[in-house]
Amino acid sequence: MTSAKYDVLGIGNAIFDVLVQTDESFLSTHGMTKGGMALIDEARAVSIYRDMGPAVEMSGGSAANTIVGIASFGARAAYVGKIRTTRSAACTPMTSAPQGSRSRPGRRRKPATGCSYILVTPDGERTMNTYLGAAQELTPDDIDAAQVAASAIVYLEGYLWDPKAPRKPL
Repeated sequence: MTSAKYDVLGIGNAIFDVLVQTDESFLSTHGMTKGGMALIDEARAVSIYRDMGPAVEMSGGSAANTIVGIASFGARAAYVGKIRTTRSAACTPMTSAPQGSRSRPGRRRKPATGCSYILVTPDGERTMNTYLGAAQELTPDDIDAAQVAASAIVYLEGYLWDPKAPRKPL
């Protein structure tokens, strides 16, 4: 039996985490359920970002975080997820279009890299609002069968199954 190239291959939603300290009135004003997790669209993400206070931004996503942890212990790890090289106003003041550019009528802009707003109240409770963005476009065509075969373990993130595209039969 040959040795695997990777100890663990993670496949999941590539998400940019945005952590912010907030109070319960912010949650109430925005119709959020304290301690809950909601999938949101880009317009809602932009609205939350516009209204929230200063935040700490970092890479995230369940599978990505798991793979980083596994690699930190010395394991050979790899990750598959879908991102865009720029982010929309949903996550940062940057837009997904170059400075000065304009959208063409009838042309659909591709979703930005996904982001999760993690709002933390003074009691430490986390309320998450997640815009999947480009992550929801991960399809079986993005998965390299050779990379899967070269892995001792394949870790599939549970949140991966929320959108329709990843559930497409092979």
